[in-house]
Amino acid sequence: MTKAVFLDRDGVLNQEIGEYVWEVEKFVVLPGVAESLARLKAAGFHLIVVTNQAGIAKGMYTAAHVAACHQKLQDATGHLIEAFYFAPGHPSVSESLARKPGSLMLEKALARFRLEPAHCWMVGDRLRDMEAGHRVGVRGILVGPEAQAGYQPHVADLAAATDLILAAQ
Repeated sequence: MTKAVFLDRDGVLNQEIGEYVWEVEKFVVLPGVAESLARLKAAGFHLIVVTNQAGIAKGMYTAAHVAACHQKLQDATGHLIEAFYFAPGHPSVSESLARKPGSLMLEKALARFRLEPAHCWMVGDRLRDMEAGHRVGVRGILVGPEAQAGYQPHVADLAAATDLILAAQ
């Protein structure tokens, strides 16, 4: 298996609440996520989360809070996600090559799982997610309610992105 779907977290897998999502009780997995991940896994994709977590650099929460949210996500989705990468930096506090639109998180996963970028996808809700994927040769799908700068493809949610990915195989 040399293919993967890289998944941004907030706004793709869990509800975007307009502020940092780090409290487990406020971490709400979006409808259809478990089913979409199961379909992708059944089609032979590695599932890898890549998420910016600037609240760590700002001192708002810790890596343990992030891990607790990721455990809740795993529990809600049948433990289908194989790896979680997060970038704790923020430009106002520290520099980070990992933070999207940087591509270090994706580069690490590409090497670890021996992935072929041309067979991989980045699903995110921000243009910086698309840019991170583009930097390593990974196709992108933007999800969310509003089109951003006319980026295509742009779909409503992970279920629609999953349909596109599976149709392209």
